Order: sequence, then C-alpha cells, then structure tokens
Amino acid sequence: MKVYLIRHGITKGNQRKAYIGSRTDEPLCKEGIRQIQIKDYPHADIVFASPMKRCIMTAEYIYTGKDLIICEGLKEMDFGDFEGKNYEDLKNNPSYISWLESGGENAFPNGESKKEFVFRSQSAFRECIEKVQQSRKNIKAVSFVVHGGTIMAIMEKYGKPKGEYYKWQVKNGELIELDV
Repeated sequence: MKVYLIRHGITKGNQRKAYIGSRTDEPLCKEGIRQIQIKDYPHADIVFASPMKRCIMTAEYIYTGKDLIICEGLKEMDFGDFEGKNYEDLKNNPSYISWLESGGENAFPNGESKKEFVFRSQSAFRECIEKVQQSRKNIKAVSFVVHGGTIMAIMEKYGKPKGEYYKWQVKNGELIELDV
C-alpha cells in the first residue's frame, strides 16, 4: 500500500517563519491555496487529516469531494509560549536559547517536548494504518494531510535511515511517499 504524507499549504504564519503549532488554527493564505491548486497530487482511496484548518483546507483542495477522516493525534506540536513567534521575536529569550542549545529536545515552555510529540504522532499514524488494514478493503493508497513536524515524527520511525527527525523536513505543499 502506498502512503503519502502531505504537508499543508502555506499560511501567513509560515510566511513569517513563526512557530505555528496546535494552538493556532489558521487557514491557508491566498498563496497557499494557489500553491496547492497548481500541483498534481497522487490518488488516494482514504484521506486522513489533522483537525487544523490549514490541513483540512489543503485536503479539500487536493481531494475534492472525498470524505476526510480527522485524527486529533496528527496535530502539530504544541509550541507553548513560543507559539506564533519567530526567531526575531525569540532570539534574546533565555528559554528559547536554552531550547536551541538542547538541539530541540527540551519541552517548549508550557508546551510539548519532542519526545511527547513524536510518540503522539507515531501512535496516531500507526492507529490510522491499522484501521485501514483491519477494514479488509482493497486499499491501494492512503494520504495523510498533516504538518511538517508530524511528517518528521512519522519518518523518524518509518523512514530510512531511522532516527533522523530533522532530516525529514518538507516544504509546504510537498509530500513524501512510503510503502507500507
């Protein structure tokens, strides 16, 4: 079975290079809509999506008329106190400097740690795949319309080589294909 991990189209927060996580439910911006509309995406028999507007909008543009299966566990990381801020906003913040020095491993102040987020994302992905496999239907392709962090978390476990979280960064509107 083919599995496609598609990152949502660009938002205003993405354009500002801000940390836009599970607390900010912003839609695609005009550029994000155009970005999705001009690309060709693969067919999918089933489409899973994060419940965030940016993912739902992206999925609806790509898979018009197809039912979406919303999965809470596929949300982006909770960036806590850094939510909505970018490097320029945070560069002199001692908590941010400490987070950077940890290689992104520490928890965000009042948010998730990478370990918590990765566990949540991988568990949600596995549950979705198990539902598809248990359905016993002839499913050839499944798409997940999610966030960049969610894709990195999934690929850390299922990509090759395993364990390289930051290696799997994808741009808005881009996808990674897996065989399951």
